[in-house]
Amino acid sequence: MTDAPAISPQDQARILSEALPHMQRYDEETVVIKYGGHAMGEDNLARSFARDIVLLEQTAINPVVVHGGGPQIAAMLKRLGIESEFAAGLRITDAATIEIVEMVLAGSINKQIVGYINEAGGKAVGLCGKDGNMVKAKKVSRHVVDPDSNIEKVVDLGFVGEPDKVDVMVLNQILGRELIPVLAPLATSTSGETYNVNADTFAGAIAGALKAKRLLLLTDVPGVLDKSKSLIAELSVADARKLIADGTISGGMIPKVETCIYALEQGVEGVVIVDGKVEHAVLLELFTDHGAGTLIHR
Repeated sequence: MTDAPAISPQDQARILSEALPHMQRYDEETVVIKYGGHAMGEDNLARSFARDIVLLEQTAINPVVVHGGGPQIAAMLKRLGIESEFAAGLRITDAATIEIVEMVLAGSINKQIVGYINEAGGKAVGLCGKDGNMVKAKKVSRHVVDPDSNIEKVVDLGFVGEPDKVDVMVLNQILGRELIPVLAPLATSTSGETYNVNADTFAGAIAGALKAKRLLLLTDVPGVLDKSKSLIAELSVADARKLIADGTISGGMIPKVETCIYALEQGVEGVVIVDGKVEHAVLLELFTDHGAGTLIHR
């Protein structure tokens, strides 16, 4: 990474002054940040992200970090020689796999992020959805069409779940006390089984339950693009649904936008899809006029 050009003290003061109205807008508010993808794998970006999260907490914002870990899980499974079984392109999480998923998500990744935030001067607390029965999940199955027979069938994905009930009591005890919760997207079922939950979906459920001011989804793309591949700065829910219907929003962006809509319906004021590869993307989105991604609002 190249060194940034030196900024004069006057310019530094002006930048801080211009950020003040944005800081006031989020004063004492909760912001949920889903952190994953490319940004999580690069040490310099990870440390920069941690500093930005500490800055949010220092400016009287309540940040909640939810992280993913798909590439790290795949790497650990490969290292341990555990073959992943796929059905219709979806990974089946069996009993052996869920043990590794929990070890990687709630263990190594979670504690690494906690360590970076603490190193930057914050006080991070690593948790997952199992702690305090924060997130109860129900089993997910997928209806897929077999390409050979053209017959629809149900695929059992094993220990993969989606949020059913969210209890934010533990988070309410933490937020506003100089502590920064860092959440791994694991949950328990009513029968006590551990389920892996998609990190975007998990973050949406947490943000909705907390009635967060903002949910930021850090991803590997700049945001929602139009048909000419230009960034769309702002969308209403109705606009987003139209773009899904006409095919402008397609592929992996559909579930992300559907998560945004779900979070808005649960009470989040605004959801932003942001490029996590851009350094200080969180600060650019929250503390500048132009933002850094696509804002979706009710």
